[in-house]
Amino acid sequence: MECWPPLLQMRLWTAALAARPALAAASQSGHEGGARTWKILTVVLAIPGVAVCMANAHMKAQEHPHGQPEFVPYPHLRIRTKKFPWGDGNHSLFHNPHTNPLPDGYESSHH
Repeated sequence: MECWPPLLQMRLWTAALAARPALAAASQSGHEGGARTWKILTVVLAIPGVAVCMANAHMKAQEHPHGQPEFVPYPHLRIRTKKFPWGDGNHSLFHNPHTNPLPDGYESSHH
């Protein structure tokens, strides 16, 4: 604050001194309305906000088809150097035949 003009320093100092009792009174007032304030904010902002986000996600999901993407056998993907220790060894632990292709393609063409 040494580089600030003296008049500005004096105004900041008096503003800080004037605000000190108000801040002290606010800190001693307690939290009587806190729960009510958060309840109102939840009902007025949070619940409608979540509803708008859900509606947006639903509308975006309706725009896109849910078909399988075209399988392209890139050589650097789905490399199997050894079998998985479960099942037939070719399916991952959380395998979904609709979305997860095997190294040679999707298991079936229908859903």
